[in-house]
Amino acid sequence: MKKAICINPATEKEIASYNRITPEIAREKIAKANETYQSWKKTSFAERSKLMQKLADIFEENKEEYAQLATQEMGKTIKQSRSEIEKCAKICRYYADNIKDLLADKIIKTEAKKSYVTYQPLGVVLAVMPWNFPFYQVIRFAVPAIMSGNVGVLKHASNVQGCAFALEDAFEKAGFQKGIFTNLNVETDAIKTIIEDKNIIGVTLTGSEPAGRSVAKIAGENLKKTVLELGGSDAYIVLEDVDLEKATDLATHGRLQNNGQTCIAAKRFIVLEEIYDDFLKMFTQKMEAAKMGEPTNEDTYYGPLARVDLRDELHDQVEKTIKQGGKLILGGKIPSQKGAYYPATILADLKPGMTAFDEELFGPVASVIKAKDENEAIALANNSTFGLGSGVLTGNSERGEKVALQLEAGNSFVNKLVASDPRLPFGGIKNSGYGRELSDFGVKEFVNTKTIWVD
Repeated sequence: MKKAICINPATEKEIASYNRITPEIAREKIAKANETYQSWKKTSFAERSKLMQKLADIFEENKEEYAQLATQEMGKTIKQSRSEIEKCAKICRYYADNIKDLLADKIIKTEAKKSYVTYQPLGVVLAVMPWNFPFYQVIRFAVPAIMSGNVGVLKHASNVQGCAFALEDAFEKAGFQKGIFTNLNVETDAIKTIIEDKNIIGVTLTGSEPAGRSVAKIAGENLKKTVLELGGSDAYIVLEDVDLEKATDLATHGRLQNNGQTCIAAKRFIVLEEIYDDFLKMFTQKMEAAKMGEPTNEDTYYGPLARVDLRDELHDQVEKTIKQGGKLILGGKIPSQKGAYYPATILADLKPGMTAFDEELFGPVASVIKAKDENEAIALANNSTFGLGSGVLTGNSERGEKVALQLEAGNSFVNKLVASDPRLPFGGIKNSGYGRELSDFGVKEFVNTKTIWVD
């Protein structure tokens, strides 16, 4: 029997293995999920909210256990793992408290006696999820989908199957009927068969651009809706009026959070030439001072990448950029120690066409780019096939807002790192995907927006 092997990226030792299920068993589980949906869709918002509040309790009560599991499986620091579990509880409570208002009927005045729009669930939603936020990414899809009356099945990344099964167990402990949330520990090549299953009504994927293209093609051929949250090469414009101390603090955290493995992490820093040298000097000092180490240690700033092969791919991107004329300011060398570690790295003097400018670098590598003025900075930021997140760092928030409005991205934050918030829609444009998660926009992605007309 084939297994999913979980390797601790800090030690390269096997943590656990989980038996794969066959596509045939996966289809049986999907059929069971669809049976459960037939009764779940009839439950009231109040019933769903009560269960979702209990799920939030379970996350809070088991925070340390879940956090340790996430850190062991994908290497994020224990502090950030705890924050991830806290965020899961927050999502649960937000939808438990607000689902009735988010999906309230919308009255439309027409010549009819009564006309309105109502929102009804559709069925079984498949989620293909990544390893970098092994609990939160799943909860971000599952909670709004389930609260709207759908049910979910999960194809999680192979290296975080412990987290996947923990999530399934948490839903059942909260009192959700078996089949409302199901983990499908199948191999990647089974995804096509699952999408084609008659009981699957749509697919949401968070992951790489190639994965998104593949899933969208299969779903499109089967006339099934998709929501895609793909990669990003987020640009942060640093204007000359910024407080450099604050800007470099934010830049350091933005590039090293989650060990640099975040779709919306600050990746390209486009700095106006008046402060370019000062920014680079201060940024380098802070990146160099950040402590890389064992992710379970409380004082570790960033840990290893999730897998050794991912570390090696990142290093290859760094070396390509240097050969293309990029300047290595800091890091850029694979450590001799055991584990998928990669040091905080800065590449400077970058231009379009260089690997670190054009591609997503999923790790603790920052790209610093010089711009002669605000207009060129905006043009450089928008010179990307991606459009997920973006930011502006400035001493004048009104000026920052004007710049943010010109950035081609699904999210633009002024003087703050891009982050998802259940009250606001989250998603990208261009090759960063389409559709939205969270808020009322996200909860309506997998519902039937239905017109009712009464004469």
